[in-house]
Amino acid sequence: MKLEAAELERVAGFFRAFAEPTRLALLQELKEGPLTVGELVETLPTTQANVSKQLKILHASGLVSRRKEGTSVIYEICEPAVMELCRIACDKLNRESVSRRLRF
Repeated sequence: MKLEAAELERVAGFFRAFAEPTRLALLQELKEGPLTVGELVETLPTTQANVSKQLKILHASGLVSRRKEGTSVIYEICEPAVMELCRIACDKLNRESVSRRLRF
């Protein structure tokens, strides 16, 4: 069954959420469990404004959830497929890397 144009756009939007290195780094950090924006800022070489911007995109894409506790906002991965998709992509890149090394 082929997807309609609107459905294809939704799929493309979902995958666009993975198309930025800072967002991937945030997902990698959140893999260990929920973290506040401040904790995420401490682990990444970027600004608080950029972390917040990227988290907003991940949240809008339905990949992470957020909750407020006092003055902190805590983020966590809410879509189980996130890490599986990342693993699949990394496995593919690792296979390519090994294949290139064997050619030389």
